[in-house]
Amino acid sequence: MSNLIHTPPILRATSSIEVRFNECDPLGIVWHGNYVKYLEDGREAFGKKYGLDYMDFYINGYATPIVHLQLDFKKTMQYKEIAHIEVTYRNTEAAKIIFDYVIRSETKNEIVCKATTTQVFVSNGSMQLSLVCPDIFTKWKQNNGV
Repeated sequence: MSNLIHTPPILRATSSIEVRFNECDPLGIVWHGNYVKYLEDGREAFGKKYGLDYMDFYINGYATPIVHLQLDFKKTMQYKEIAHIEVTYRNTEAAKIIFDYVIRSETKNEIVCKATTTQVFVSNGSMQLSLVCPDIFTKWKQNNGV
C-alpha cells in the first residue's frame, strides 16, 4: 500500500498587454484602476487555456462575482510598456475560485503588481450564495486533476 500524496498540477496561464494611452493618468503612469482590467484579461486567458468559461456557469444557473480583490503595487507602468499577466489557480475545497496574479513589465524586466481575486458561486435568479461547489465546477476540477 502506497502512502503517496496526490499533488495537484499547477494550472497557470499568461496573457500580454501593451499599455494604451487612455489607461494612463495625467502623470503618465497607468491609473491603478486599470490593473483590475488586466486581471480580467488574465482570467480570460486562463479560461481559454483550461476550459473555464463563465458562460458555462451561467447556462448552468450560476454567476461568479468577485467578492475579494487584493492588489499590491510594486512599480509603475507607462504608456506603450508591454506587460505579462500570469494567472495561477489556487485550489481550495471551498465553493470559491481563487486566482493569484503576477504582472511583470517586459519593458523594464520587473514585477509591477501582485494580486489575488476570490469569486463565489451565486444562483442567477435569486443571487443566493452556494455553499457547495456546483457540479459543473467539480467536474472541471476533476478534469484538470485538482
